Amino acid sequence: MASVLDLIGDTPLIEVTRIDRGPCRLFLKLESANPSGSLKDRPARTMIEAAEADGRLKPGGTIVEATAGNTGLGLALVGGRKGYRTLLVVPDKMAREKVLHAKAMGAEVFITRSDVGKGHPDYYQDLAAAITRRTAGAFFVNQFANPANPRAHETATGPEILRQMDGDVDAIVVGVGSGGMLTGIGRFMRRASPKTTMILADPEGSVLAPYVETGRMVQAGSWAVEGIGEDFVPPNADLSLVSRAFAIPDAESFASARDLLRAEGVLAGSSSGTLLAAALRFCRAQAAPKRVVSLVCDSGAKYLSKVFNPIFLAQEGWSHPDRHGTVRDIVVSRYSEGTAVVVRPEDNLRTVFARMRSTDVSQLPVVDASGHVIGLVDESDVLAALLAEREDPNRAFARPVKEVMATRLETISADAPIADLLPLFRKDYVAIVMDGDQFLGVATRLDLINYFRIAL
Repeated sequence: MASVLDLIGDTPLIEVTRIDRGPCRLFLKLESANPSGSLKDRPARTMIEAAEADGRLKPGGTIVEATAGNTGLGLALVGGRKGYRTLLVVPDKMAREKVLHAKAMGAEVFITRSDVGKGHPDYYQDLAAAITRRTAGAFFVNQFANPANPRAHETATGPEILRQMDGDVDAIVVGVGSGGMLTGIGRFMRRASPKTTMILADPEGSVLAPYVETGRMVQAGSWAVEGIGEDFVPPNADLSLVSRAFAIPDAESFASARDLLRAEGVLAGSSSGTLLAAALRFCRAQAAPKRVVSLVCDSGAKYLSKVFNPIFLAQEGWSHPDRHGTVRDIVVSRYSEGTAVVVRPEDNLRTVFARMRSTDVSQLPVVDASGHVIGLVDESDVLAALLAEREDPNRAFARPVKEVMATRLETISADAPIADLLPLFRKDYVAIVMDGDQFLGVATRLDLINYFRIAL
């Protein structure tokens, strides 16, 4: 009888037909069809089985790994089915969906800093190694140097691609996180299909694309794409296999992932957006037709709070890239665009609380049927209503917003200088931003901090 582990691999290949590909044909291998939703299920199983075979992992042992999320999910899936404890060390920039997924599968997750480099005790790989040393019976997977990682792709992913392409593939576009996919597929193609060119898709800020293109190691920057890009060359990454590299900005990666869903119906994550963007750049630059393959590394369901969240995109400065130097730039969630969270005066406090909790905000504008802001309700108003009705909290939650909202509002023009916000914030006010006579949105201290962050 088959188990869930038997579903790893043999993923489908589809053709992109509704996005401009220049003279080329572009195919995507849907690694998101693996059981945990990513290509990392392949090396996770191979690395665990290799450790079992050579005695590094014994019954009742503990699996430890530093991961951007997907390898950890694969290890939790395979390790859980085999009865192992799984400890994962994850940088704090990872999407919450992946962390919650790993915990739901029984993994223990340690969140660490993403702003430190190799050699720092809080760097995710160094911390994972330290945890391994102090944990009896622990096996540090170390996907970055584990030879079973590229072997999984050399023996399975690469042969599947060549078979599904009927032996005819001109280029394969991959990313590098640990290097296993590049090295495994590249080694197989070098042997079985020498004409196949390996192309690297890399987030802008990573050191890998500049190193391939110039031979020089640059200072690493930062990037929002998860799972690929590095501040060092992983031991498993054989960059000599790469013929060309593209550095893709985060905004382009995220936009490409959204375009893929709208045009082709494929829900893919941020790294898949990077690969698609690079593949399209390569395809559109060709003078003659080529058959090009890339991969959907994981499911976009892991990134609904980021890649497909308009508020996150606005917070990164991608939705409104034009800068005016005014209060308008501070407003992330805009009423006219449907992203501002508001309540009506007739809504009850239960609705207020539900919206505050689901959107992580502590205050909501109260907007009437004609679209005018008539009040503001915050968490202190809700708490005061509950304290006044201690014997019957349900009665408090049933009260309409208009009975508890503040009606003395501090408004500011969207065209006012940003500095004009400071006197309001010093008085603990939330700024109601007006675009002429129309409500634009609210501006908070956190919005102002975010503005300075993305301006750096």
